[in-house]
Amino acid sequence: MSAGPAAAGPRRRTRRPPRFYFSLRSPYSWLAYRELLDRHRELAGRIEWVPFFEPDELSLKMLRAAGGEFPYTAMSAAKHRYILQDVRRLAAERGLEFGWPVDREPVWEVPHLGYLAAARHGKGPEYIALAARARWQDGLDVCDPGVVAGFGAELGIDPDELSGAARDPELREAGVRALLDVDRDGVFGVPFFTDHFDKYWGLDRLPAFVSALTRRFAAEPAPAPEPAQSPRAPHGPSFDDGHAGGCG
Repeated sequence: MSAGPAAAGPRRRTRRPPRFYFSLRSPYSWLAYRELLDRHRELAGRIEWVPFFEPDELSLKMLRAAGGEFPYTAMSAAKHRYILQDVRRLAAERGLEFGWPVDREPVWEVPHLGYLAAARHGKGPEYIALAARARWQDGLDVCDPGVVAGFGAELGIDPDELSGAARDPELREAGVRALLDVDRDGVFGVPFFTDHFDKYWGLDRLPAFVSALTRRFAAEPAPAPEPAQSPRAPHGPSFDDGHAGGCG
């Protein structure tokens, strides 16, 4: 009697790309960004950079329509004061200039969708450098479209494309896809790093994330050259960070 066809084994899921969830609002994301570029530049070019931002009414409506939610917990005044003190210490330890900006009625789509606009031109890292300098050194409001437009000349991108990114339907959809990734990966704060199912939260977990990826990449063949960047894949293998993020 025939034994019949062999039973199929369990299907293996495609391995998710390693990711760095960052926010242009977060000083800890800024410090993680600096550490990645200062100490692990090659690795920084091999991970996917995904923006994390508090959605406005339209983005939240689109996110919920797609089956997602955004994790939000209001910060107490005591925690805000602690973060201010803590970030000053951490920046000083790293020799970084730092100034705490004031956010007035921020709309975080403005800088983060602006980032996606820059990323589709292959200028994502350069955009982050300019936004970091503007926010953490110059004390500018990066939610002001005029500030974001000012990055255009240095990036070689139409200022109106950057400043009007929140009105671009394609970029608005890309932003919602990023927020869906935030929800599906269980991201509850930034910086947040993922390597498939492994998660690392906070600046102090960056060394463990780097160590895990370094071991894995060493055992894998070198990646093939990547195509031009798109809003869905806002990362790249090359970082021209001449502006140093305003960090000296």
